[in-house]
Amino acid sequence: MVHAAPIWPEPEPLDPLTAPVPRYGTGSLADLLPAITAGQGLPGVTTDMALAPADRACVFLIDGLGWELLRAHPGEAPFLTSLLDTSSNGTGQPLTAGFPATTATSLASVGTGLPPGAHGLPGYTCEDPATGALMNQLRWRPWTDPHAWQPYPTVFQLADAAGIHTCQVSAPDFAQTPLTRIALSGGTFHGRLSGEERMDLAAEQLAAADRSLVYTYYSEVDGKGHRYGVDSDAWRGQLLYVDRLAQRLAEQLPPRSALYVTADHGMIDIPFDPESRIDFDEDWELRAGVRLLGGEGRARHVYAHPGAAADVLAVWREVVGDQMWVASREEAIAAGWFGPHVDDRVRARIGDVVAAAHADMAIIASEREPGESQMVGLHGSMTPVEQLVPLLEVRT
Repeated sequence: MVHAAPIWPEPEPLDPLTAPVPRYGTGSLADLLPAITAGQGLPGVTTDMALAPADRACVFLIDGLGWELLRAHPGEAPFLTSLLDTSSNGTGQPLTAGFPATTATSLASVGTGLPPGAHGLPGYTCEDPATGALMNQLRWRPWTDPHAWQPYPTVFQLADAAGIHTCQVSAPDFAQTPLTRIALSGGTFHGRLSGEERMDLAAEQLAAADRSLVYTYYSEVDGKGHRYGVDSDAWRGQLLYVDRLAQRLAEQLPPRSALYVTADHGMIDIPFDPESRIDFDEDWELRAGVRLLGGEGRARHVYAHPGAAADVLAVWREVVGDQMWVASREEAIAAGWFGPHVDDRVRARIGDVVAAAHADMAIIASEREPGESQMVGLHGSMTPVEQLVPLLEVRT
C-alpha cells in the first residue's frame, strides 16, 4: 500500500524566507553517495544521512522521475511502486533534489556529494562573473575550464583512489562532456546505447570486485516529459519501460549488493496561456533594469544593471510575488536555498534576484529561449512535485 505523501511545509507566498528548503546534510541528493560510500569504508565523506552498509552499491538515476509522479502512476510502474514505503532506514521515501531542481545542478550534487552552493552549478543557466556571459551548465556553453568552474573531486574519484571498483554506465555521448568530467567521473566510463545493455553491464560491474560503486542513468522519462508533458501517453510509455529496466537490473544483482533507484528532479505540466506562462520578452515591467535572465522558467536567476538590483527586486515582488518566492541573492543564500554555505567563487553566479515558482506558472522568454519556452513539462523550483525524488532500495 502506498502511503500519503510526506508533510511538506505549506508555502507562504509573500515571504521567500519561508520557502521549504531542501534537506541538505540529512536527506538530499548530495547526501546519497557519501552515505553509500561511508558504508563501504571510504574515509573523509560526511553526511548525517545513514544507509545500511553494502559492499556493492549501484545508483540508477532516472532523469525526471519525481516522487509524486511515481506515486501517481502505480499501473505504469508496478515494480518501482512495490519499493515505496518499504524500509525503516529511509529508503522507500523521498529525498530532496536541491535548489534548483534541475539536471545539471542535481547531477553535480550527486557526483560531488556537495550542495549547489559548494559545487557551483546553481542553475540551468547562470552568469559567469569572469566574462559576464550567460553560461548553460548542462550544455557547457560558452566554454569555460570545467575544473576551474567545479574544483572539488567527485565521490567516484575518491572511491576509486581508495580501491573501490568504480564505474559509470551511460550513453556513449556523455563520455567526455564537461558535466561528466566534473560531476560523474572516477573509475571507468562504459558507454552503452540501449537501456537493457546498461542494466546488464551495471550488474556485471557490480560483481567485478568485492567492493563496487556503479552509477547508471536513463534520460528519456525527462525527455518525453519536456516534449509532451507528464500527462501524455509518451511519458507513461517511458515510465513503463524504465520500470522494466529497474526490475531487470534488480534481478541480476550479485550477493552483498544494494541497488538505489533515484532521480534528479520531478516535473509539472504548465498550461500554454498568458496567465500561466508570463513572457519576460514581452513584459516591460519584468525587463526593467535587467541585464541578464538566467535559470529556467520555474527557477530564475535575474541579473540587474549596476545600481538597479533593489528596484528589480521590488518590481518582481510586485508583479509575480503572489506566484513565486522572490528573494535577493543575500536572502536566498541566508535562507539556505543553495545549501548551508555558499563558496565565494559561487556567490556572484547567483542572480541579484532569485525567483522560484510555487504556483502552476513559469516565466518563459520566447525570444531568448525559444526551445525551452515550448516545453510542456517544466521543473526547477521547491514545490513537492519538483523537489521530491525517490530513494528506492533492493538488497541481496
